[in-house]
Amino acid sequence: MKFLIFLGSARDSTPPRPARLGQRVSLMCHRLIAERAHDARIIDPLEYDMGGIFKPHFAYGEGRAPRALSDLAEEISAADGYVMVSPEYNHSMSPALAHLLNHFGASRFAWKPSAIVTYSAGQWGGARASMGMRGFLSELGCLPVSAMSHLPKAQEVLDDAGAWTTGPAEWDGYVGRTLGQLEWWAEAAQRQRLEGDTEATGAFDRAPSQRNAP
Repeated sequence: MKFLIFLGSARDSTPPRPARLGQRVSLMCHRLIAERAHDARIIDPLEYDMGGIFKPHFAYGEGRAPRALSDLAEEISAADGYVMVSPEYNHSMSPALAHLLNHFGASRFAWKPSAIVTYSAGQWGGARASMGMRGFLSELGCLPVSAMSHLPKAQEVLDDAGAWTTGPAEWDGYVGRTLGQLEWWAEAAQRQRLEGDTEATGAFDRAPSQRNAP
């Protein structure tokens, strides 16, 4: 299966020190998914030029969106699941992650699971951000699995290459529980997409009016 790991940070500067803790977390998640014999790719918002004014991919019209945005849209559609890596901003998810994801309609994420992995330089590990992410990801169509991973003091437990600096077996087991649930649900959803009736679920794929009561 194919998983996309969304790196929820667009800052490559100091402070904070060290910069881009999310990159370490994303590399760690990539390793654990690869060890389960699945394909994984890190989606870094710094690699995508979103322009100065927000305009979602679907608003450009057929064949008119920037190439990088269209390529990412196809990757999202082809993926079997997603890992959302986010720091905490004002008790909420990363604005860089929300900005990137908001460019794409729910139909591209539909019938697939997601996993929430948060981190911080302090003691809470981004746990408060994860609460809002549950609702956000559910509305986006990629329901988050129940197990979440929160990494406090990420700069101390992960090195630049995303390797644990202490207790690797314990940390792999902790994050592995989240990714194990993601794998389980992704396999089930993949099978249901191939064999089931997705039309019966009434996914939102045309207009916001689909959400309206009669």
